[in-house]
Amino acid sequence: MLNLYKQVFDSTFDGLCIIDANGYGIAINKAACRICSFSESEFVGGNVKEAVKNGIISTSISQTVLKAKKPITQVVNIRGTDVLITGSPIKNEKNHITHVVLNIRDIGELNNLKIDQLLSIALKRKHHFSDSMKVHEEFQIDEEVIAKSPSFRRILSICAKIARVDTTVLIYGESGTGKEVVLNSIHRLSNRSNKPLIKVNCAAIPHNLLESELFGYEKGAFTGADSRGKPGLFEQADGGTIFLDEIGDMPLDLQVKLLRVLQDFEITRIGGRKSIKINVRVVSATNKNLERLVADGQFRQDLFYRLNIVPIHIPPLRERIEDIAPLAYHFLQKTNKKYGLTKRFADGTLHLFEEHKWPGNIREMENLIERLVVTIDHEEIQWADLPFVHPSEGTPLQRPLKKILQELEKKIIMEKLEEFKTTRKTAEVLGISQSALVKKLKRL
Repeated sequence: MLNLYKQVFDSTFDGLCIIDANGYGIAINKAACRICSFSESEFVGGNVKEAVKNGIISTSISQTVLKAKKPITQVVNIRGTDVLITGSPIKNEKNHITHVVLNIRDIGELNNLKIDQLLSIALKRKHHFSDSMKVHEEFQIDEEVIAKSPSFRRILSICAKIARVDTTVLIYGESGTGKEVVLNSIHRLSNRSNKPLIKVNCAAIPHNLLESELFGYEKGAFTGADSRGKPGLFEQADGGTIFLDEIGDMPLDLQVKLLRVLQDFEITRIGGRKSIKINVRVVSATNKNLERLVADGQFRQDLFYRLNIVPIHIPPLRERIEDIAPLAYHFLQKTNKKYGLTKRFADGTLHLFEEHKWPGNIREMENLIERLVVTIDHEEIQWADLPFVHPSEGTPLQRPLKKILQELEKKIIMEKLEEFKTTRKTAEVLGISQSALVKKLKRL
């Protein structure tokens, strides 16, 4: 029976988590991990007071429930995403609250679903439990990956499907977009997950060494070779996955040998005579236009077709605005934990993150946040600390600061107005009078 409760807990479409009276996380289901960008290991044992202090969540519903001693429903911002949370107290025989159960819904998903869709889902839940599990699966993503944008969620959905088979995958994307994250997701969800995952950067290994690294060599194969010989990376990946990063930089003579491997799944070591059977899944990646390289004669067309069976294009971060705030909070927490610090984002900072184009994508963001955390003297990362809006960093302001602030103010007001519908409620949420809000709307 306990196992059944656990299955129901994890199969529920809504996010559910349990927090004890001291604010420590006890349990969290997969939907809550997805909605809140939390992993189970991060939540269980963590304390909500620390999460509020570090700016991960805007307020603690569980603490509010403990004080009010009754169910509470409120909008909470978690890592840049607004969610609707209902906290319900659990009491013991002495009527003391021992735990709080949180029911969590993604407001973005609620806004995107029409009323008839919601009714349809509700009816399916009531009459067909198996159908409700299918609805859950449509929204389920790899819980170890932070993904709020529809485009990246679609990518993870594709990963989940192709992970079950051994088809060859080619990942496209600018530098720093998360190609290795997609690779790791495919490998982790596959039946090869307990086997090796070998990563090779074809651009980082000198061309004259790449062949021996990939295919290995027999003893005495060339001057300086190990006297015992050496198995190549394809052999080391046997049973698992080999990742050929920057495949567009592979020299043409090696492309021929790689094509043969993909056709026969056999390799021959340098200096060897016998073929060695291998069982590997090949995933490759590039930030180049391979079709253009094919047209220019720099990449073999037959190899391109072999590699490009399932192409996955990862959009740059500037096209995945929804992912920016959750990623920023993730990197902030990661860096704080690494260095034992408690830095946080000042109000409005993440809106400027969302306006930035991020030419270096996720890698640029992670490096920037780590630099800010370890170099600024104050506890809050402020607008003036950001190099893309601060002249002292060498990057001139594209617009006057006053203009930036006006646009930011307008963006916040319009978002809240769309959410709360009336100027009265919007003004209340923003902490200003209704007449002041009307004046601002006229001015903006």
